[in-house]
Amino acid sequence: MQLTLVVPELVWPEPDDRETFDTLSCPGLNTLIARSRLQRRAPQSFEATLGDAFGLDGSVPWAAFRVLGESAAPTAAGAAPCWLCADPVHLRLHQEKLILADASSLDIRLDEAQEITAELNRQFADVGTFHVATAERWYLQLAGETDLGRFDVPPLSIVAGRKLDRQLPETPEARHLRQLLNEVQMVLYGQPANERREAAGQATINSLWLWGAGLRPAANATSAGHFAGVWGDEVLACGLGRAHGIPTQPLPDDLAALLAQAAAGSRQLLVLDGLQRPVQYEDADAYASELARLDRRWFAPLQKALASGQIKQLRLQASTAYAAVAWESGRGDQWQLWRRPRPLAATAQALARGEG
Repeated sequence: MQLTLVVPELVWPEPDDRETFDTLSCPGLNTLIARSRLQRRAPQSFEATLGDAFGLDGSVPWAAFRVLGESAAPTAAGAAPCWLCADPVHLRLHQEKLILADASSLDIRLDEAQEITAELNRQFADVGTFHVATAERWYLQLAGETDLGRFDVPPLSIVAGRKLDRQLPETPEARHLRQLLNEVQMVLYGQPANERREAAGQATINSLWLWGAGLRPAANATSAGHFAGVWGDEVLACGLGRAHGIPTQPLPDDLAALLAQAAAGSRQLLVLDGLQRPVQYEDADAYASELARLDRRWFAPLQKALASGQIKQLRLQASTAYAAVAWESGRGDQWQLWRRPRPLAATAQALARGEG
C-alpha cells in the first residue's frame, strides 16, 4: 500500500514555547520524520495542501467541492451555480483589530441556523439562496450563472481564532458581495435567535465568512484517480474524492483498521485534522493530548509498518505556520538507524530557521 497522509497544523506554531513542547509525547512521529525525506514550500492553507494531493492548484472553487462532501448536500437550482461557503462567525474588536471565532466555538443549534438563514433568504432572494448543510457549515448559491473570477479570500482555516485585515477583496467583481455582507450583518444584529443567544450569555452570530467561491466542477474534472480511497471525516476531502469518483470512507480508529479495510497494493489518502482547532485557538493542552493519541494510533504504527514493508511508501503532508511540508519515506528509509529521532521542538526550530 502507498499512503498519503494529510495532517493540518502538525507542528505547534511557536518554536520557542518550551512549556508546550516539553509536554509532548510523540516518539513515533519523531522517528518517522527523522528517517524521511523533507520537501518544503511557502506556508499555505490546509485546503491548498489537500488540493496538492489531488493535483489542484491556482484558484480552486473550494465551496463547490465542499458541497459535494456534505452528507445532506444542498440542492442547487440552475445548470452551473456559483457557490460560496457562507459560514457563521462571531467578530469582536480587540486592540483595534477584528478577531474571528468560527462556528466550532459558538455551539450553534441547527434550529438557530435554519431560523437565521430563512430570514436571510427572505431578505436577499434576489442575490441567491442560503443553504444550511450543518449548524456550522452554511452556503450561498448565487442567483443565475455568476462567476466571481479570482476570489482572493483565505479559507476559514486560516482566519479562525486570528486577527483580520479585511473580509472581502477590493475587486469590482466582489463589490456587490461587500454590500451584501454589510446588509447581512445588519439583519443578523436584529435576529431573535441572536437576541436569545445574547440573553443566554452566548456569543452572537454577527457575520458570515464568505470564501471558496466558484462554479461547481464537472465530475472527474481533474486527474486524481490514482487514489483508490479517501478516508476521513473532513467534508472537503470527501467532496474532492466524490468529485473525482473516488470512494470515501469514515476515519478508521487506527492504522490496523485501515489496513484491514483497504486493498493491499492500493494508493490511499487519509486526512487527520484533529490538531487544527487546538492550534487555531492556542489550546496547548488539547494539542498535546491529540498529538499523543495520533502518535499511538497512527504515527508509531506507520513507522513500524514502513519498516516491515507492510506499507511501501508514505507521504506525510502538513500545513504549518512555518511551511507547507511533506515527508516521504519507504521501507529502506526507516532502516537508516543512524538517523536518530529528535524532539518535535528541534523540528519546529529547524523549520523556523528555514532548515529541514
